Amino acid sequence: MYQEAPLSAGPSRYLREADRIHIADRLRETATVRALAAGLGRSPSTVSREIRRNRHPVSGAYRPHAAQARTDGRRPRPKSVKIGQNPVLRDFIQDRLTRRWSPEQICQALRAQFPDRPDMHVVHEPVYQALYVQGRGELRRELAKALRSGRARRRPHRQTASRQPRFSTPMVMISERPAEVSDRAVPGHWEGDLIIGKDGSSAIGTLVERATRYVMLLHFPDGRSAGHVRDALVETVQRLPAHLVHALTWDQGAEMAAHGFFTIATDIPVYFGDPASPWQRGSNENTNGLFRQYFPKGTDLAVHTREDLAAAAAELNGRPRKTLGWETPAERLHKLLTA
Repeated sequence: MYQEAPLSAGPSRYLREADRIHIADRLRETATVRALAAGLGRSPSTVSREIRRNRHPVSGAYRPHAAQARTDGRRPRPKSVKIGQNPVLRDFIQDRLTRRWSPEQICQALRAQFPDRPDMHVVHEPVYQALYVQGRGELRRELAKALRSGRARRRPHRQTASRQPRFSTPMVMISERPAEVSDRAVPGHWEGDLIIGKDGSSAIGTLVERATRYVMLLHFPDGRSAGHVRDALVETVQRLPAHLVHALTWDQGAEMAAHGFFTIATDIPVYFGDPASPWQRGSNENTNGLFRQYFPKGTDLAVHTREDLAAAAAELNGRPRKTLGWETPAERLHKLLTA
């Protein structure tokens, strides 16, 4: 069964500037420390310590960019580089670089050849730094040409702000979705996604209504391009009463590139979840898992007809759900239609 996951858990051991911005935003919303920690996938003590150490000493306000600057200032000065202090180590690395070994291969060879000499052990990052960083002189700069990249300087990763927009029509993010959606009190807010078949060559679209858990499936007999997804969505939502379709939430998959045209055709706004955050569409992710009973992973989904999809959806909508007080999604939806 679906379980809620953290909002922005990342691989970094330390809090990043994006995490601090998230903390500041949630503090303005008067979120608790435990809610903040759950959203970041961190310990509550980590978040509490961050706020205590980096809030303004006079006003008590937590400003994320100032907090990041204070954290950077507290970092210890860089240690002296082992490669520059050990001529034997430096010569060993330079010799292997001339043979076009990668820094990682060199580091493994050092550990194998000098197992009992920690002074000869390095990881590959200092080797790259010794090649790229100006002014250190640990390794000859011309050795950088022996790297497989052939670059004498490191290429910085693109910053998020400098990336090209994913879609021609700007995305409206899930954070701007009406508050009424979160508590499921108002029906008509749907979540959508694709179930992908074998080798990514086929797909089935899934739609689930958040309040009733009622599900509908999208049939793609001719492919799953943005145009196909748009047309299937338009056809499906137009079969529903207008008061039961207020908004749609999707992930940032390329299949939603035509979301602007869908909104124009239906007057239904589309909200997008954050990258790698499937828990923000928890009802839909849980539903996709249930549909895998009918459409197993690694199978060709193109073999299923529209009638097959309707039968699977009808069967799932007829299952009693604990979250609905053991009513079925079909019964809950029928109450809304007849109210």
